[in-house]
Amino acid sequence: MKKYKSHFLIVIVLVLGCKAKVDSTAVSKPQDDERPKPNVVLILTDDLGWQDVKSYDIDAPSPYETPNIDALAEKGVQFWQAYSPAPTCAPSRCAIMSGNHPARAQKTHVVGGAPPSVYNNKKANRLMDPWYSGRMPEDELTIARVLQQNKYITGHVGKWHMAINHKAYPQPEDQGFDFTASDRGATKRRANRLQNFATTDASDPYRLDENGFPYHQNSEDALTFLQKNKENPFFLYYATWLVHAPIHTRSEALLKKYCEKLGVAYPTDPNKWPLEGQNNPYYCAMVEMLDYYVGKVINYLETTDDPRWPGHKLIENTYLIFTSDNGGMERAHGDIITDNYPLDKGKINAKEGGTRVPLLIAGPGIKKDVESDVMINGLDFYPTILSLLNIEKPLDKNLDGSDLSSLLLTDPTDPTLVKDNNGKQRETMMWHFPHSSYQSTLRIGDYKLIRNYDHQGTSKPQFELYQLYDSSKGKQQRVDIEESHNLANQLPELAKTMNDSLTQMLTEMKASYPYYIPYFKGDDLLGKENVPTVLSHSKNRDEVTFIVKQNGAKIKQANLIYTLNGGARYEEWFRLSADVKFNGTVKVKLPKGTTHYVLNIIDVNNFLVSYPEMQTEKKARKGNYASKALIN
Repeated sequence: MKKYKSHFLIVIVLVLGCKAKVDSTAVSKPQDDERPKPNVVLILTDDLGWQDVKSYDIDAPSPYETPNIDALAEKGVQFWQAYSPAPTCAPSRCAIMSGNHPARAQKTHVVGGAPPSVYNNKKANRLMDPWYSGRMPEDELTIARVLQQNKYITGHVGKWHMAINHKAYPQPEDQGFDFTASDRGATKRRANRLQNFATTDASDPYRLDENGFPYHQNSEDALTFLQKNKENPFFLYYATWLVHAPIHTRSEALLKKYCEKLGVAYPTDPNKWPLEGQNNPYYCAMVEMLDYYVGKVINYLETTDDPRWPGHKLIENTYLIFTSDNGGMERAHGDIITDNYPLDKGKINAKEGGTRVPLLIAGPGIKKDVESDVMINGLDFYPTILSLLNIEKPLDKNLDGSDLSSLLLTDPTDPTLVKDNNGKQRETMMWHFPHSSYQSTLRIGDYKLIRNYDHQGTSKPQFELYQLYDSSKGKQQRVDIEESHNLANQLPELAKTMNDSLTQMLTEMKASYPYYIPYFKGDDLLGKENVPTVLSHSKNRDEVTFIVKQNGAKIKQANLIYTLNGGARYEEWFRLSADVKFNGTVKVKLPKGTTHYVLNIIDVNNFLVSYPEMQTEKKARKGNYASKALIN
């Protein structure tokens, strides 16, 4: 039986030029003294999985029809081992836009910016998430801001979700975009997905076009940006709302088409879809709609004259990059949505199904119809764009990805052309997800290590080691991309070496880890009876002193969790290290503007004690954390 997992798709259409700055080794860049400064279009789709694109079929045929995306694969390079920076949406988006690894940025999951707390039941849950940021810093030097500084017109269309809420600060215009539009278009939720389908009526806001597809404002906004700014070098970040939940389609014809194609009965219950596998006709229709709207953008570039380059079309000065922000979402809200098989798991998990994504790149100087097994990551887009546009990396700007320009313009199948920050061939890639599945993972060459944080007293192993491929004969041969044969006990030295490397990387990035919950009712968490107790606190102006009793477990770390807008609609919390004295007393100075604050104590056994104790995350979503916190 197939396993059911989840996906996200990032489509990046890069309009890049021939005067790209690349490695000193010779590359076949297109040369034309008349060629103007190139454009960049980044299309990021939402929740489209590795096996949801027809051209990525490997073990079984996909029912989804994606002719425009498949055509893009034929126009350039199809990467079979491309990865997202994270297994969920917001951290991947922030990483792509900022160039910073999610672990380094402390942006490892969606939402964030809240005090660590138990999700729902403090006696039933073993682990709680660490504090993680709700957003990129407002002054982050995003790729959009750098291009804006280099005279590009920058536009964002569609989903943002790089703050604690879609509408929370900072918004696109705060982080380098001249234009932004976020209409959900045809994906807007409706009460009953079996009613109110789009029609051809002129008054219908989702009226069907001549090809039978609903009017989609998200797509039209992208086309409008291109139309209005084609006379300037432009950067368009087109973040589609498709194919994220709610899973529905406004095209009744597409729904019927896929019911017939799949051989399933037309749905009668609008609230769930129970069939396993890639058998959801709503989702099939959504994937085809996504392909259609992406195709409209590509078609516009192919058919529109370039005002800055007479006699040429916009596409001739355009690099197209198509990928995903994380793996596909297999189940949600009563639906089985799709299936990432043969990859294991999906969105919200750091196994292959949650992080491996489609990636297609085409453009001037890039060979057509090439398939590549080179390992790529969404973090690579920032440095690659700079290099291809011949823009110097800003001074002191950290970039955790690699420049792919030499690979793209020389030989897309040669992994030696992808260098790490030390100038050596990159063979290593790391993910950190201290949430939900509680994992960090590391891939080195053919092998992948998974470190499970929730292993104490469970049947789950602390380490999993998988051989994804065998490159011993000079060409990669598929071995276990399913991650079904754990080799950790057979290859303990390799597991240890990889775990040591993982620790080194996470330590350098100052990564945050999940914590044990001292209230857990089970008796398999050692040390919970020894957790420290906060007895009292006092405040002198802006300095707070906490008196702590150490009950057998010393304090390893203490953090002040504080907010500047307690009780506000978009309440946001930050973290500051506190000073632990030799006797366990904790002192900290409140930042200016603090309205509410909480103390977190982490002991040597990795238990977290909150003072005051916070309400559960689930309850806080309906209110706020400030109501339980200390008031400044």
